[in-house]
Amino acid sequence: MNSPAETLLPVRDYDLAATLDSGQVFRWQGEGDAWTGVLGRHSLRLTQKKDGIHAQAAAPVADWHFLREFLQSDIDLAAILKTFPEDEPMRAAVGSCQGLRLLRQDPWECLASFILSSTKQIVQIRQIVALLCERFGEPIGTMPTTPPAANGSVLIQHDGARGATRPTTAFAFPTPQKIAAASEAELRACKMGFRAPGLLGTARAIADGKLDLESLRKLTYSEARIELMKLRGVGGKIADCVLLFAYGFDSAFPVDVWIERALQELYFPRRRASDKRLRKFAATHFGPHAGYAQQYLFHYMRTKVK
Repeated sequence: MNSPAETLLPVRDYDLAATLDSGQVFRWQGEGDAWTGVLGRHSLRLTQKKDGIHAQAAAPVADWHFLREFLQSDIDLAAILKTFPEDEPMRAAVGSCQGLRLLRQDPWECLASFILSSTKQIVQIRQIVALLCERFGEPIGTMPTTPPAANGSVLIQHDGARGATRPTTAFAFPTPQKIAAASEAELRACKMGFRAPGLLGTARAIADGKLDLESLRKLTYSEARIELMKLRGVGGKIADCVLLFAYGFDSAFPVDVWIERALQELYFPRRRASDKRLRKFAATHFGPHAGYAQQYLFHYMRTKVK
């Protein structure tokens, strides 16, 4: 199956749909059993298979390490799950979301995306991010929507031949420099509203060298969180999302309305706990991989009410 433009990542206990549709990322669209999206400068189509994840790229790929890193396909998920508390809510969440992984994202794209996520539903965030990429991102080619054939070959045709589908243009996520050069009005035209000043200010801080996202890797979780929260539009929840999804600080525990609801309903059903109490409980109850536990609770609450 392997070729310069496709590969199979062997992995077990991986739920691709749950992972890409659990509020961590906003540039992936489901098409049947496949997911199309852009990762860096690669336009990709990912499909869940019995023996792993089939990846199809729009152009030849020399090294697929970037995808394994993003998908976190090499981690020992079972070992992480063993650190979760032995309580009924956590068992229910794990049972409902088997194979859910945390992704490892580019820090800038993750930070920008979560600045745009404030008070928005996931479908709305996807629309805003798509507009931003189309208007400010660099075109990187096309991604055909024709799925891999049943025999494992890839049906890619760009000449309009029978059986092909019309490819769509893919865009890289815009750089901080590109966003920094835009006006607030241009950003608001991407339907981001009051989030525009925060995104613009953050992009300019990075473009001007006032914020070095790579340097945050050298800090402790608390230190990195303080640095991120100095940015306009970045509160504790957004900072924790970035530290968890981009930097791998597994102790980060983002608390939004879904997690607050999960903690109240599942752990404090007979009395309403204060925000302070909930955060103290989260910091001590879920173990060294609390952020992982948070994602299971988040996706469990979102999907169980549908």
